[in-house]
Amino acid sequence: MKYKQIKPKKIYEEVADALLEMIRSGELRPGDKLESVQQLAESFSVGRSAIREALTSLRAVGLIEMKQGEGTFVKEFSSEDLAFPLQSAILMSQQDVDHLLGVRKVLEVGAATNAALNRSNEDLEKMEAALRNMKEHAGDILLGEKTDLDFHFAIAEATGNALLVTLMNHVAGLIGESMRETRRICLFTDAATVDRLHEEHEAIYLAIKEQQPEEAAIHMQGHLVNVENVLSNYLKTNTK
Repeated sequence: MKYKQIKPKKIYEEVADALLEMIRSGELRPGDKLESVQQLAESFSVGRSAIREALTSLRAVGLIEMKQGEGTFVKEFSSEDLAFPLQSAILMSQQDVDHLLGVRKVLEVGAATNAALNRSNEDLEKMEAALRNMKEHAGDILLGEKTDLDFHFAIAEATGNALLVTLMNHVAGLIGESMRETRRICLFTDAATVDRLHEEHEAIYLAIKEQQPEEAAIHMQGHLVNVENVLSNYLKTNTK
């Protein structure tokens, strides 16, 4: 029997997760000032270096800002800013998730339809490679996200529509983060759902390979609805 490898979290990642949870729950709100590095280190019973790394990671994803001479503050965030990452989807409201998946449905259901009509053998090879890598890295959230994104972009490229690919690139960051979060939720709450995601991708690929545009659209729509449900159910459970 083959078991997926479990990677232990680093201390700073646990601290970052704890602070994220405080922001998600409303315990820390936009504009609130965080304790000093020393105070946080004492509160979490960790070294100051771990606190600094945690704050750096939160700053990198745009959740906090450090003001010279004043301290570290929780930032205001908005789903209208496409540079804002969907980090763990926990800061997104239900409406934000609906909007993101709505955009994906508009772009990707049509992309699947057109890919089935226009795909080349080279396009199919890219999709096949992405599927193989996706299956191989099913237990790795980051690599799983990358291969998932590769698959969806291979479909967009198979349409032969450069403008569509450009539009996909504009929202690639948000799409990638939603894929990462979907896989994280599946892995830690219902591992069987990861297999379902792979089956959905296989069905989309086969419809495109067989040049069945209606089937490709149906399978892509179903896949995105499943992703939407995973994220929405998580939000409902964890924002009460």
